[in-house]
Amino acid sequence: MSDPDKRHTIPLGERSYWLDRPSNVNKLVYAFYALCGLILAVDIFVPKHGPFAIEHAFGFYGLFGFFACVVLVLIAKQLRRVLMRPEDYYDR
Repeated sequence: MSDPDKRHTIPLGERSYWLDRPSNVNKLVYAFYALCGLILAVDIFVPKHGPFAIEHAFGFYGLFGFFACVVLVLIAKQLRRVLMRPEDYYDR
C-alpha cells in the first residue's frame, strides 16, 4: 500500500504548507469531530433554564443551529435568483 502523502507532490519552487498534505487535513477533520462530540457530551451536565420545554432536550441547540444553517442556505439559493445579474451587466 502506498502512503497518500507521497502521491501528493508539490511542484519545485513552490512553498509547501501544512494543509497541503491530505493526512493533516484528515487529522483536522477528526479533531473537529472529536470537539463536536465533546461539546455534545458536556450538554448532559449543563443545567438548562430556557423558557420553553423543548430547550431542555438533549442536543437541542446543536440541532437547532444545524437546521437554521440549512434553512439559511436554502433561502440564499432562492435569493440568488432574485439578485442575479447577467454576466455582462457592468460591461454595458
